[in-house]
Amino acid sequence: MSTAQREFDIVIYGATGFVGKLTAEYLSRAGKGARVALAGRSPERLAQVRESLSGEARSWPILTADASAPSTLQEMAARTQVVVTTVGPYAKYGLPLVEACAAAGTDYADLTGEPNFIRDSIDLYHKQAVDTGARIVHSCGFDSIPSDLTVYTLFRQARDDGSGELLDTNLVVRRFSGGLSGGTLASMLEVLAASSKDAGLRDQISDPYTLTPDRGAEPELGGQPDARWHRGAEIAPELRGIWTAAFAMALPNSRIVRRSNALLGYPYGRRFAYGEQMSVGSSPLAPVAAAAVTAANAATLGLGVRFFRFLPRSLVNRIMPKPGTGPSEQTRENGHYTVETYTTTTSGARYRATMAQQGDPGYKATAVLLGESALALALDRDRLSDLRGVLTPAAAMGDVLCQRLPAAGATLTVDRLADGRHLTP
Repeated sequence: MSTAQREFDIVIYGATGFVGKLTAEYLSRAGKGARVALAGRSPERLAQVRESLSGEARSWPILTADASAPSTLQEMAARTQVVVTTVGPYAKYGLPLVEACAAAGTDYADLTGEPNFIRDSIDLYHKQAVDTGARIVHSCGFDSIPSDLTVYTLFRQARDDGSGELLDTNLVVRRFSGGLSGGTLASMLEVLAASSKDAGLRDQISDPYTLTPDRGAEPELGGQPDARWHRGAEIAPELRGIWTAAFAMALPNSRIVRRSNALLGYPYGRRFAYGEQMSVGSSPLAPVAAAAVTAANAATLGLGVRFFRFLPRSLVNRIMPKPGTGPSEQTRENGHYTVETYTTTTSGARYRATMAQQGDPGYKATAVLLGESALALALDRDRLSDLRGVLTPAAAMGDVLCQRLPAAGATLTVDRLADGRHLTP
């Protein structure tokens, strides 16, 4: 059965979880005309989620599927064009679903920020997904769509202007209100736990090109640290006066961006270097804050990947938020983020791409990003990239998302800083 003949356009797997429910709520409003089903382990809890929705969504079908029963995942994947999954940590629960979608030729989108899981997905299922025509698209939430799309937008504008390839490129989180979701934190813990037991995995995660299709084809650009701090002016004159510190999600985001460049055939350039940081302001204490945040981030990565296994897991689990939990509606509504990505091209032209959303980045904003990714994969198939296999958001659907996300309330703009012209993607 071709994907066009399948029963559903989209199945939301993990719809009873916190972000899964938010994604279902979003698609009930934004996915008019899409054939959607809810899936998870408990039909009773899925029915409760469905009852909380409005309009046609109250009649969405319910599918029972469980990561511990691969045959149920296979049956689910065979019935739909697209599966979106919020069931993490993905290294623990995700590979059976990737396998099912790759085998069925079904498109897939998730919220992972786990480079080890993505590497396993590539090694085990990329070729099969290419053969069956499946798009396996990882990191379709706040990790890593703002990173991936702002760089992709910079490339498109530089290409259209004939300004050459991208060189030093830096994302700066300028404003951020909200928190990392329980699922994101659980994923980070899984990365630390796994790498603390496996020296080979530690080396893999520390490689800035760990997700590349061909490591030997990548440039040697020296250190590209994930924990970095700068005076703002070292990144761009427009940031003069502020200080930047390490951004907690730089490790997974930067590897997604570098994989996009490789999958697309290196259109960003062979000397493209990328990093991420966050603004800590311009107060007299900002340099101290920048150093402290960066040191804490570096210590978490450097020590965590070696010694995390020695921490009592019961203690860690008690102090961390649980996957499937989340903040109040008011907190979700009041959250927001703004990221700015700066680049200089081989011709000397400078650009800034800005992406912003209202809503807690780890919850409401992520549900919009995942929901729009699902709609792009399901409804805009004739406008997507011809690439198949284990992909990134930009490589799979960059042009479509550049159109969809602004219509969904996520602003995405480009400024050519050399002459101040304001452009839109």
